[in-house]
Amino acid sequence: MESLSDMLKQMPKTDWMKRAEQQAKLVLEDPMILKLREEHPALDDRTLKVNMNRLYQYVREYNHCANCPGLENCPNDMTGHYTVLNVEETGEQTYIHEEKTACRKFIAKQTQDAIRSRIRTFHIDEQALSREHTYADILRTDLQRAKAVDQLNDYVIRTAEEGPLKKGLYLQGSFGTGKTFLMCYMLYQLAKKGFTGAIVYMPDFAEDLKGMFGDPQKLRETIELLKETDLLVFDDIGAENLNPWLRDHVIGAILNYRMNRKPTFFTSNYDLNALEKHFSFTNKDGDEEFKGQRIMDRIRPYVEVLVIDGKNKRGA
Repeated sequence: MESLSDMLKQMPKTDWMKRAEQQAKLVLEDPMILKLREEHPALDDRTLKVNMNRLYQYVREYNHCANCPGLENCPNDMTGHYTVLNVEETGEQTYIHEEKTACRKFIAKQTQDAIRSRIRTFHIDEQALSREHTYADILRTDLQRAKAVDQLNDYVIRTAEEGPLKKGLYLQGSFGTGKTFLMCYMLYQLAKKGFTGAIVYMPDFAEDLKGMFGDPQKLRETIELLKETDLLVFDDIGAENLNPWLRDHVIGAILNYRMNRKPTFFTSNYDLNALEKHFSFTNKDGDEEFKGQRIMDRIRPYVEVLVIDGKNKRGA
């Protein structure tokens, strides 16, 4: 931001003096400066003149904030901050000090960024996590799913109070009833409490994993992240193109590590019995009932089932 002195130096001498006097007069007559002088009677004309540039910036930034154009277009010297003046009286001398203070919008953005940094997403629409929704918002969206929303909210409260629980949740329902949205709500609420989380859209993630064969380190890092995060959501499980490697060495390995350590959450159009049938068959090896049971032994005992009723909200 151009300072008052820099702006005045660019003018011819006569104009400079005239404009300087006019600008100084306007600054000194500003209600903010009059209030400052009222609060600190020791501020004399000499002290104000010496600190004219500070006073100008103080008034200018206050006016910017009063007509805030938004954080992205903040015209102040330091984005999201405004100048505060502190007056120090020591004996016969009076000093004016300035400091930069973060505005509410900047603090809110920092808070939002910190929350979002705790949640990793894999092929999930970021808008689902872009703003905070309240319990009332979620409830009134569709009263048909009120019971499930109450159960989910109770789970969030218990986790916030006690830490990650041993059991996760299995959200079962038809297309478009808001299962993913509810999981994003849960992750956001608990990220505010400091918990980390990840949500994985299984159909696309399964295809991604194939591409990681050529990058073993990235594959290891991704699997380790999903093992270690506080809260893991497998979104739309059962819709992925299943193969033995994905089932046994990725999903199975992650679930095997997390059971009795950290809760895992699922959304699916299948109930648990139908999901077991899905895991019991692959295009490569055909029927493998034992393998399906083995995976379900790592899911069924470690979830509470929430049936999500309601209308299809997609495209609404």
